[in-house]
Amino acid sequence: MASHRLRTTKGGKPYYEITISRGRGKSYVTKRWYPPEGWSQKSIDRELAKVEADLEREVKEGKVVTKKEQKQLAAQKAAEQAKIQTLRQYGEQMFMPTFAIRAAENSRASYQGALDRWIYPVLGEIKLPDITPTQITALLLGLQSQGKSHATAVKAYTVLQGMFKMAARADVIAHNPMDRVERPKARKDELQKEPDSYTPQQVVNIMAALEQEPLKWRVFVHILIDTGCRRGEVLGLTWENLDLEQGTATILQTCNYTPKKGVYLDTPKNRKPRVVYLSPKTVALLKEYRPREGKGFVFRQKDGGPMHPTSVDHYLRLFAKKNGIEHLHPHAFRHTFASLSITNGADVASVSKSLGHSNTDVTLRIYTHAKDARVVSSLFQSVLAEAEIKADTKTDTETDTEHSRGEN
Repeated sequence: MASHRLRTTKGGKPYYEITISRGRGKSYVTKRWYPPEGWSQKSIDRELAKVEADLEREVKEGKVVTKKEQKQLAAQKAAEQAKIQTLRQYGEQMFMPTFAIRAAENSRASYQGALDRWIYPVLGEIKLPDITPTQITALLLGLQSQGKSHATAVKAYTVLQGMFKMAARADVIAHNPMDRVERPKARKDELQKEPDSYTPQQVVNIMAALEQEPLKWRVFVHILIDTGCRRGEVLGLTWENLDLEQGTATILQTCNYTPKKGVYLDTPKNRKPRVVYLSPKTVALLKEYRPREGKGFVFRQKDGGPMHPTSVDHYLRLFAKKNGIEHLHPHAFRHTFASLSITNGADVASVSKSLGHSNTDVTLRIYTHAKDARVVSSLFQSVLAEAEIKADTKTDTETDTEHSRGEN
């Protein structure tokens, strides 16, 4: 059973201390939750109830333990590690269970897929201490020689990097073979293109084509265009998250899907709520689309649950085919929002905050090309303009000189 009480830090910052009882003979689990500044009590109570419910669920699932229990678990893991022989055994018994505790479900599914498809078939039955840098390099080169993408090879490298780093820290292996494995480079024939994005005119054309579409999809795509939100963040919106008078939406959760877990709700990728802004056009569409009760998920199924994420991809494929639009997917609007904002003068920190990136480094790594390209183009055009002015001045001077000679 969860309970909470309002407290303050030494610096006077308010927070809620949440306490979960785990039954007779077991210690309590506590957690601090700091309400964002400016939130109304109603919003605080609603989010606090969600945090309590999430913590209570995690406690029941055994994901939250006390420090004493952590030591006991560590001792058990150390005993289990002594029995581990192969890379597959280590991955199944130690690495993935540990990774799953701290990672989002999508990340867990991605890592598990890389292990099952690419890593276990090649290295899975080899004893962990016997695996060499040469064998790992051969696996990565093999993926690329089979025509797999650069991203696939990098994913396999990243998973192996995490696994062997964990094994080395736990003294399961004496040396980390990944220290001598080079990160995969793209093949010469594999073009490294920038993220898909659209020009302002292309966005206008897409919005014009939307006028003939069902209201639900007009609303959904307009929100993607306005905010640069991820697909799951838009699917996770409820009517209570919207302030149509102020033209804002608060991103508090995301709706995701994996084959193992099905459709489920999670916190945003950076685990922080954020406010995004909607255009007057989108607000007008939302008011037209809003149901009479004005509650629940904005985009929902007949049973009231959130809309399935893959239905968005299915609709966009049909819409793109019908209107002759290339590279249309939810993230293309996110890339467009970021690229156009940066190339038109928005500072990277503000764009990063709007996108919900964990830090500006992520934004710079993905989108700095947009700003750099604009700066380079601007400098080049300035040089040309200056050269043209000099050329015109020189021509004018020569013409004046010739006229003077003729007069003389």
